[in-house]
Amino acid sequence: MFSRFGGGIHPPEHKSITEELKFVNLPIPHTCYIPLQQHVGAPAKLAVKAGDIVSEGQLIGRADGMISANVHSSIPGKVADIAVVPTVYGPQQSVIVEAEGTFSSSAMPHETRDWTALAREELLDRIREAGIVGLGGAAFPSAVKLSPPPGKRIDTLVVNGAECEPYLTVDDMLMKTFPDAVIEGTRILMRALGAANAVIGIESNKGAAIVSLKKSIAAPGIPDGIRVKKLATRYPQGAEKQLIYSLLRRRVPSGGLPMDVGVVVHNVGTVHAVREAVLYNRPLYTRYITVSGNAIERPGNYKVRIGMKIADIVEECGGFREPPVRIVMGGPMCGQSVHSLDVPVVKGTSGLLFLAGKGVAAREYSPCIRCGACVSVCPAGLLPCDLGNAVEKGRIDLAEDLNPFDCIMCGSCSYVCPAHRPLSHFIKLAQQKIRAARK
Repeated sequence: MFSRFGGGIHPPEHKSITEELKFVNLPIPHTCYIPLQQHVGAPAKLAVKAGDIVSEGQLIGRADGMISANVHSSIPGKVADIAVVPTVYGPQQSVIVEAEGTFSSSAMPHETRDWTALAREELLDRIREAGIVGLGGAAFPSAVKLSPPPGKRIDTLVVNGAECEPYLTVDDMLMKTFPDAVIEGTRILMRALGAANAVIGIESNKGAAIVSLKKSIAAPGIPDGIRVKKLATRYPQGAEKQLIYSLLRRRVPSGGLPMDVGVVVHNVGTVHAVREAVLYNRPLYTRYITVSGNAIERPGNYKVRIGMKIADIVEECGGFREPPVRIVMGGPMCGQSVHSLDVPVVKGTSGLLFLAGKGVAAREYSPCIRCGACVSVCPAGLLPCDLGNAVEKGRIDLAEDLNPFDCIMCGSCSYVCPAHRPLSHFIKLAQQKIRAARK
């Protein structure tokens, strides 16, 4: 069954570059630059000092407040420095660890544990201690997302396997490589939420992943209530509100959250990381990413250490075929351009794209021609052209009346605009100015 939402686009996929390339573990870097702010909410509070010897997986930043996340050392070694380093989120205080010693032991025991007898709070504690956040890019602390307020009953877990962004294939490869682990992680999250049902949404261009997961849920001992549903290949199919509508035909209200319609959404990579934390007590200090684009010598799907610099990843991937015009952390639609190879991989890094050619260079934009293309593709039902015009004219009062906070920053409007107007940027600017005015 093919399900979809209203609006959206279908840009060139560029997934064939890496979709058949199995995971490769990149070598351990000599130095990791591990930011204390890798998640939505308050930065982690420093738990080590310069000169300390740390183990792989040791806590180096403690969650500070309800919405925060623990941070762990990605390698064993010595804390060489505590310093501000450039990150995708801007300059951040970071723990710089230089590798020393062996990798045969960790600060956390990794023996398999039986999770089926654990109470909900015990599951949440393990997820919280492991520093798990959303790995689809949002990086919201997972334990918080799994703790809806009283009165918000969750009946369905949605597992986001859409991976609608061009170039990215890491989630697709996760589902094809570890289907049983994804299903077990889904069961763990269902138990943590008290949800009787789960639906895994996968776009139709990932046929092998759909077959793999359907085979896993048909195995003996897998309880009823878990379904795999094929989705139309349409960007931004993986956005929470659009995914919920495609799978369940439930509309999240304007200004609302998925829990308002009885749903919690987790990315398939997060589901896999939750299983690692609960079964093996393994903190989140590694992650899988896609490295792609026409400027990198060896694109692929890789397992990397959090805190590994882009420069080290480029070296391990054979260097550049040609100098990239643009480097993107994440996908080309929702990701962020970075301007230094010294930026480290963080928990929310789903991919690194190295793009060359005239098509990715910055372009001049011109006034709106009122064609309505942006309106027709907006999955949130907004008027991006009017929002952009209001921002350009400094009329934030007009922009506020056009529901800018319903924008999901998918970039579809900017993509189709024949005048090359940066409409997503305008809407984000409107949000920032409105927030500032409300303080």
